[in-house]
Amino acid sequence: MVTYNRRDLLLEALAAVHAQSRAPDAVIVVDNASTDDTAAAVRARYPAVRLAELGHNTGGAGGFAYGMALALADGADLVWLMDDDTVPEPDALRAMLEARRSHPDRPPALIASRVLWTDGRAHPMNTPRTKPFAGQAERLAAAAAGCLPIRSASFVSILVDAGECLRRGLPQADYFLWNDDFEFTTRLLRGNVGLLCPASVVVHKTRTFGSTDTDPGQRFFYEVRNKIWMFKSRVPLGPAERVLYAGSTLRRWALTFASSGDRRTLRASLVRGVVAGVRTSPRPTRDVLAGVGQLAPAAREQGADAQRAGRHESDHHG
Repeated sequence: MVTYNRRDLLLEALAAVHAQSRAPDAVIVVDNASTDDTAAAVRARYPAVRLAELGHNTGGAGGFAYGMALALADGADLVWLMDDDTVPEPDALRAMLEARRSHPDRPPALIASRVLWTDGRAHPMNTPRTKPFAGQAERLAAAAAGCLPIRSASFVSILVDAGECLRRGLPQADYFLWNDDFEFTTRLLRGNVGLLCPASVVVHKTRTFGSTDTDPGQRFFYEVRNKIWMFKSRVPLGPAERVLYAGSTLRRWALTFASSGDRRTLRASLVRGVVAGVRTSPRPTRDVLAGVGQLAPAAREQGADAQRAGRHESDHHG
């Protein structure tokens, strides 16, 4: 779990994690330099939790990359990634594990929970993208596990195969926020099985009901820059998928502008994002995270191995 200045929500989420009918074997919390006494509260309430306190805010992207490196170094087989404002229902983890066991084909690289808002509606911010070119055999195999085939998901609640993370690489920490989960999960799922498990339910307790593109203000910069970075890479998406998702992105940007009350800020963020996306590329995650925390040597090595694997995948798909 990655957190930043949401102490009370984090404690509620941790209580739900520890109350799972099949509890996780270990829990890691990455604190992105919170200033609301989050770390002290976690230590007092949950002393068994492994708490990683970072020196500055690395965003969700850096936090999940850091935490995943720790989990891989600990020898995890599966890693459950979750936001700090996500409250899983008691059988959320058990349902994903059962879906993984009952899938008749090769083990899924990723299983995503069904995400609801506080009033029970499906949360539009966290809808996994269905796999656009899934064949009948893949759909039937997913149905046998009570699931649906997907092409991407968010970090709100996903169970990922640690071996595939080592082969495909950690999240891109330089994304900071926005599209970091889209890039990571599409990279992980290219050529692999991804499932949406409706029986695994979590509640995402955002302040408002809506998607991330609802008048994002200056944060629109990250959406634009990171999406360009992603489309520049040939790893996460195939050629047909790049065309499909580029069209979807342009349509969503148009809707964002149409509904915004501050289009001047959006235009400025769009220009900055395009310039940064075209002129730069994301730095290696190991470099981004250097000096932000005390990664043990084994975790640093696992992170480096994962990043080397990601570059190898890039060369292979290129």
